[in-house]
Amino acid sequence: MTYLNHIKNPQDVKKLNVSELETLAEEIRAAILNRDSKIGGHVGPNLGIVETTIALHYVFNSPKDKIVFDVSHQCYPHKLLTGRQDGFLTDEGMQKISGYTNPAESEHDHFVVGHTSTSVSLACGLAKARDLKGENHNVIALIGDGSLSGGEAFEGLNNAAALNSNIIIIVNDNEMSIAENHGGLYTNLRLLRQTEGQAELNLFKAMGFDYHYVENGNNIQTLINSLSQIKDTKKPTVIHIHTLKGKGYKFAETDKETWHWNLPFDINRGQVTVSFEEQENYGDITFNFLHQKIKQDPSVVVLAAGTPGAVGLSPERRKALGRNYVDVGIAEEQAVAMSSGLAKAGCKPVFCVWSSFIQRAYDQLSQDLAINNNPAVILVFSGAISSMDATHLGCFDIPLISNIPNIVYLAPTTKEEYLSMLDWGVEQTAHPVVIRVPTEVVYAPAPIKANYDELNKFEIVEHGKDVAVLALGSFLTLGRQTIAKLKEHGINASLINPRYISGLDTKLLNSLKQDHQIVVTLEDGELDGGFGEKIARFYGADKIKVLNFGAKKEFTDRTPLKELYHRYHLTPEQITADILNIK
Repeated sequence: MTYLNHIKNPQDVKKLNVSELETLAEEIRAAILNRDSKIGGHVGPNLGIVETTIALHYVFNSPKDKIVFDVSHQCYPHKLLTGRQDGFLTDEGMQKISGYTNPAESEHDHFVVGHTSTSVSLACGLAKARDLKGENHNVIALIGDGSLSGGEAFEGLNNAAALNSNIIIIVNDNEMSIAENHGGLYTNLRLLRQTEGQAELNLFKAMGFDYHYVENGNNIQTLINSLSQIKDTKKPTVIHIHTLKGKGYKFAETDKETWHWNLPFDINRGQVTVSFEEQENYGDITFNFLHQKIKQDPSVVVLAAGTPGAVGLSPERRKALGRNYVDVGIAEEQAVAMSSGLAKAGCKPVFCVWSSFIQRAYDQLSQDLAINNNPAVILVFSGAISSMDATHLGCFDIPLISNIPNIVYLAPTTKEEYLSMLDWGVEQTAHPVVIRVPTEVVYAPAPIKANYDELNKFEIVEHGKDVAVLALGSFLTLGRQTIAKLKEHGINASLINPRYISGLDTKLLNSLKQDHQIVVTLEDGELDGGFGEKIARFYGADKIKVLNFGAKKEFTDRTPLKELYHRYHLTPEQITADILNIK
C-alpha cells in the first residue's frame, strides 16, 4: 500500500495530488475486497463510493465538518481514511470494527447507523444545533442505494429545505437500490441523469434546494471541484452524483444485486468460499407456496420492501410472480398500509419482511392495519436471538407486535405447521395475521391438524406433571431437549407448543395448576414485554412458580450466538439447573 498505510487521518488525504489520490482509490478498493472476501460484507455500495469519500475528506474538514452516512453500508472508504486500516488489512483487526459507522470507533463517526433513510433527518438535527449554538461548520448527508425511497428520507428533505442554512445532501445515484429501483422518484432521477441535471422537472429544486449534478461521480477531480464550489454554502444544497455501484470489481459491476452484500468469496473467481449443506430454507418454502397459491387465486399479492433477496425473492422468482409482486422500496410503512388497503379491497396480501425492519412500521401496524382489522398477512423473517450487529437484531418483534390489539401473531415450530398457518392466514378474513417464520427448517413428526379459528389454543406436545415447559416457535426443539434433561433427574415434565404469541390459552393454563408447580417459558426474543411475561402475569396471584427464559433487553453487537445462549441461560443444562434450584 503506497499511500493508504500513510493515511492516519483525513488531513493526510489533503497532502496528495489528484494522481496520487487515484492510486489511493485503487488501494482502498483492494482493502475493501480483502476484508469482504475474508469475512463477508457490503461490496458494491462501498466500491462505488470510493472517489466520493476521498473527495469529501479532501475538501471538508472532518470531524469539525460532519458527514452522516445513510445506512452507512458505504462507510468502508471513510473508515479507511480515518485511521481504521487494520479493520481491512489484518485478520485480527477485522473483528474489531463493525460494518457500519460507530462513534465508539472514531470521532469521525457521529451515529450508529445501520437502517435506511435516516441520514438527512440526523443531519437536520446537527445543522439546527450548530445554528442555535452559533457555530460554523458544514453538515453533509450522503444518501443512496435506495434510501431515498424510505419515508423518513422525504421527511428529512422536507425539513432540510426549510433550514435556510448550510446543509449539503449528496444523492449517490447508482441506478440501483439493493435490488432494482421502484417508485416514481426514480423516474425523476433518471430524467435528471439523461439531461445531466438540466431538466426543468427537478424534485430537489421544487423543494427549494440549490441543485448541482455531477455526471461522472467516480472522477476525483470533478468531485473535488464540485464539492469545493458548495463548501460553506449558506443554503440547503443537493449535489446529485451519478456513480457506478461495484466499480472496479467486474463481478460487482455486472451483478449488482448479488454483490450488494456477499459472504466470503474468492476475489479472482468471484465465487463464495463458504459452503452450507444444501437443505430447504423458508425462503424457498414460502415462494413455492405463494407461487402456487397465485396460480390458483390471482387475488394473492406478495409484497417486499426493498430487500427481496433477504426473504428469498430472487430476480427470477420476482419475475415469476409477475403483476402479483410489489416492491414498495425501502418503506415498510407503505407496505403495511398498502397491505391493509389491498385486504380491504378483497385481495389477499402477504408482506415478507425482516424482523429488524418491521419496527419501522409500528404506527401502520397499529393504526392502518390493526384498528381496521383487515386480514393482511405479514411474514416476519429472521426473528430470533442472533449474532448480528446492533442494528440488525431480530429479537424485538415479539414485544412490538404481539401487544397490538386484533393482530394474531403465530409462532410455527415446523415446516408443516408453518404452511398450515400460512394457508389459514391467507384464506381467513377475520384478522390481521403475522407469522414469525422459523429460522431453521424442522419437520413435524405427525400430520398437522389445526383449526386456527379457535384463537389462542395451545397444543400439548407431551403430558407430564410438576413442570410445564412452554416452548415458543423455533424454541420447541430446545423445549424437547430440556424435558429430556429433566427426565434424567426423575421429572416427567409437560411440553407445550403455544402457537399463539398474541394471546393466552387460559383454560389450559388454569388446568396446569392442578398438578404442576413450575411453569417455564422459552422464547427466541426479548423477555421484557414478551410472551413469557404474559404467562408470569397470568399466574401472578397463584402459588405456581414461573421461570422466563429469553434475551435480556440490550443491544448486542456481533456477539457469538453460543455466548448469548450461555449468557441468557438458554441451554438445556442451564434451564434444568435453574428449575432444580427452585423445585
